Amino acid sequence: MKFGAIDAGGKKFICGITDEHGNTLEKVSFLTETPEKTIPLVIDFFKRKNIVALGIGCFGPLDLNFDSKTYGYITSSPKKAWRNYNILGTLHSELNIPVYLDTNINAAVLGESVWGAAKGLNNSIFLTIGSGIGGGAIVEGKLIHGMIHPEMGHIFVSRHPRDKFAGNCPFHGGNCLEGMASGPAIEKRWNKPLTSLPEDHPAWDLEAFYIAHALVNYILVLSPERIILGGDVMKFKHLLPTVRKSVVKLLNGYVQTEQIFKNINDYIVFPDLGENSGFFGAVALCIKNFK
Repeated sequence: MKFGAIDAGGKKFICGITDEHGNTLEKVSFLTETPEKTIPLVIDFFKRKNIVALGIGCFGPLDLNFDSKTYGYITSSPKKAWRNYNILGTLHSELNIPVYLDTNINAAVLGESVWGAAKGLNNSIFLTIGSGIGGGAIVEGKLIHGMIHPEMGHIFVSRHPRDKFAGNCPFHGGNCLEGMASGPAIEKRWNKPLTSLPEDHPAWDLEAFYIAHALVNYILVLSPERIILGGDVMKFKHLLPTVRKSVVKLLNGYVQTEQIFKNINDYIVFPDLGENSGFFGAVALCIKNFK
């Protein structure tokens, strides 16, 4: 039995074929351009591959309400060409197989829960910090869905007292996490590319400040057993130790758990699957749902 999987990101679509155990048989990638350019390439790749189902982890926002007329649509995306695009319906119609859709970050946390850093845990969070910020959560063994899917990147955060940056979110300015801590926000604040910022640059302390404030909120609301941090900004690995220290300081002894006070290095971690978390999460959507 073969499954198809798509990690549909803001920059590229990673498409692949796996067996029912998640072993990768074939993988390609296409640039995320317009639906008219990208989707035909995706369809052509999967046709005649004899897959029985397709899992998609996709950038959003998405309509994941089964009862909605626009279920399976990309909705108010910053990528204007993809707004109100029926990605699930289009691929289902063209491939004539079951298609399972979730956000790419929900897929990422699912992938890590099956094969990676959250394996064996019932409660975990994955936060990706890059061109945008997104978060997915598994609570009591289930991906969180509600009125919409989680939008963890847009929680409101306290402004650092020395930070005069106006923010980079078109919806919330400098009030939300993405507006203050995404990769583009860092570069715009300092007018420099990330790669030019040395480890002792004040940018990293500010970044740790905002990430830690967000993580403390997630800890207090969802009580995850592990937090996974990925994305292009977290590739600057000197940032993670500062985030961990800031989280402990902000909690100030209120959450009395061994994970926080004795094993913080094992509590806030990088993804075990690296950049493949979302892809394997898309596979896991098939394994979980196909019958």
